[in-house]
Amino acid sequence: MKGLTQEELANKVGVRRETIMRLESAKYNPSLKLAIDISRAVDTPIEEIFIFD
Repeated sequence: MKGLTQEELANKVGVRRETIMRLESAKYNPSLKLAIDISRAVDTPIEEIFIFD
């Protein structure tokens, strides 16, 4: 989304690229703050990025 690299997104939200990589492979559950920060960084509703069960 937004054409950002993992590194660019990580820098925008203040985490390491490895964190973004783990999120993408569903091996990490983000904090609510991180989920909101990512949602804002890519200008996409949080419900379209993350699945909450």
